[in-house]
Amino acid sequence: MIHHISIPARDPEHVARVLAELIGGYAGPFIGPIPGAWVAYAEDAFGTGIEVYPETTVLVPGAGDGMGEAAQRSAPLAVPFHALVSVPVDRATIARIGAREGWRTRHFWRGPNPQVRLFELYEFWVENRIMLELVTEDMVPSYQRIANGAAQRELLARRAAG
Repeated sequence: MIHHISIPARDPEHVARVLAELIGGYAGPFIGPIPGAWVAYAEDAFGTGIEVYPETTVLVPGAGDGMGEAAQRSAPLAVPFHALVSVPVDRATIARIGAREGWRTRHFWRGPNPQVRLFELYEFWVENRIMLELVTEDMVPSYQRIANGAAQRELLARRAAG
């Protein structure tokens, strides 16, 4: 289980507030070593959270045996990041929030090709730069059916046979 992730943003406070609305939780300043960072926590028993850092923040290994540190870059870095997040809101709410923010929000099916629909999701583009895949409660079962070793081995075997 992933308990928290971090993403960059131009406006960490605003992004954290929007994400808290989607996950049904709290948004507030991040209590940690990164100035200007905010966090959104779901009101769940798992500590589910999304830390939102200023876009020029990078995480770097610590020196020697030290823990990792935050550093600042003059320009944001592009990274191949995304996360699939279950949200306790409905499809209409996802679309409404995306439209209100002016962030690209689109419903898609995922699968190896357009004819094979394995699971559905919303691409929710935070600040039109960072993709979060959002799934509503009714979308989760189809994802869970394919997101395990046995199902992946079966899909690979079908692909090899076919």
